[in-house]
Amino acid sequence: MKIITKVREMQEVSESIRREGKKIACVPTMGYLHEGHLSLVKKGKVLADVVITTNFVNPTQFAPNEDFEQYPRDLERDCKLLEEAGADYVFAPSAEEMYPGYNTEINIKGVSQKFEGLFRPIHFNGVASVVAKLFIATKPHYAIFGQKDYQQTLVVKQMVRDMLFETEIIIAPIIREEDGLARSSRNIYLSQEERQVATTLHNALLAAKTTIEAGVRNRDRINSVMKNYINETGAFKIDYASIADAETLEEPMDFKSGQKAVLLVAAYLGKTRLIDNELVVIK
Repeated sequence: MKIITKVREMQEVSESIRREGKKIACVPTMGYLHEGHLSLVKKGKVLADVVITTNFVNPTQFAPNEDFEQYPRDLERDCKLLEEAGADYVFAPSAEEMYPGYNTEINIKGVSQKFEGLFRPIHFNGVASVVAKLFIATKPHYAIFGQKDYQQTLVVKQMVRDMLFETEIIIAPIIREEDGLARSSRNIYLSQEERQVATTLHNALLAAKTTIEAGVRNRDRINSVMKNYINETGAFKIDYASIADAETLEEPMDFKSGQKAVLLVAAYLGKTRLIDNELVVIK
């Protein structure tokens, strides 16, 4: 496995791989990897001949009051895990390399403008812009993202479609701890007591899913199930707990039988912001 830190070198390597007729899979990450990330690498090994994992904490997707400086970083640890998982290259540029001067960004509309977009208004423009840069550097045939950042996957799909990238976006399932908590680099922030109650978010999603399976289609009733479940603990500050169309994120008052939907939740547990989601089909 080789570590590359320069954009031009990464481009030259990717161009060479393509000339050989080989397929490239890119796994974009911000590092401090866990089993969820490694599952994406393993999926890439199935799809493509070469897997490039990017390791870059992107400053443009963090607001000034967010945790950019505190975000966990350990490139040496990550590289050991990636080599064991079968990655072929790690692209780990500096911020100066990625942003040598930056007066251009991709402005995402549509699916970016609610949920995360309301609470983190600069976030998705930063995500779309850096993903575009990473694709230009790595030139992948496939890019693999995890479902946990569900709205992000829709934003990336829209960006790829709108900007005519040839990369196929693959979405892999959420990897969870044994008790249901979605794997996240930010879980390291949780205290022992917070870690025990953190499973509430996933359980709230499952409670709403059970409600849907019982035949409930009304948005407010479904949302109330999630919010009431979470609020019973007294430990969370909810940003949102909502059901939406799985493709458009529209929120009709009543969902139709057979409609694909997504249950989305974001909440603070202490100082840690957690997100989770569950895909459902309306009965």
